[in-house]
Amino acid sequence: MFYVANVMYIIGLVFLTGTILASAYDDLSNRRYATQSTTFPAGEYAMYKAGNAVDRNITTCMRTDAIGVNSRDQTVWWKVDLGGVYNIYSVNIVFKNYEGDDIRQRGRFAGFSLYISNNGDIDNSSLCYKDGPQLPPLNFTTTCITSGRYVIFYNERRHDGTYPAGYELSVVVTELCEVNVVGCQTSGVYGDSCQKQCPINCRNNTCHIKTGTCFECEPGWKGATCNRISGCVGKYGEDCKYPCSKQCVNQTCDRFNGSCLFGCDRGYYGPKCD
Repeated sequence: MFYVANVMYIIGLVFLTGTILASAYDDLSNRRYATQSTTFPAGEYAMYKAGNAVDRNITTCMRTDAIGVNSRDQTVWWKVDLGGVYNIYSVNIVFKNYEGDDIRQRGRFAGFSLYISNNGDIDNSSLCYKDGPQLPPLNFTTTCITSGRYVIFYNERRHDGTYPAGYELSVVVTELCEVNVVGCQTSGVYGDSCQKQCPINCRNNTCHIKTGTCFECEPGWKGATCNRISGCVGKYGEDCKYPCSKQCVNQTCDRFNGSCLFGCDRGYYGPKCD
């Protein structure tokens, strides 16, 4: 793992007869604003702050208070705000290691989840990776082809939970030394060099970073590249999921925004006659 001055991050390194094969994406998380659920210990905040995981210094790590069966806290999270919604390719995490204690450290991090979302919330729709039951490596990389603004690391040790063999259950301290989120830092682009434009009708101007297909379409459009008009009759919006207002004349409305095309029934007014 290494970095170059123009903030392009080199991933997918393959060393074969002295040749390096690589794809280049942008380093999206470099020195971005980061937060975490707790900081250990409270009196030494600067030493273990959340931003240590994105300062591109492998010797500085964030650290939280412990979770576990004997701890007050049962969940822990760390979050980085990328500053915008971008197409993402992968996430690399370098966990803290201590000489001779790598198994213990792997057991502490085991079972973690990674979420990527536009609003910073954690839910099933934003889950991009769930660890387990094997113990994770301390230099971990996963492909997460999606789009989003917030990348969240989450782990838990519930007091009433049951966990696989090898998981540390008490004094589970989270220490992330570097979190590298890579993708396209320019909005609305994709491809190995982030130089191709996403289809114009992709929702949030984001698309699959390798193929350019849309994750979602703007209202009124459909298809892998959102290039086909959705044939809504009496409905509007994404996948024609919303009915036109009953107060629209002939119950007919614009397929994109739901405004009534031929006016309102008597006694009603407004774009949607509501």
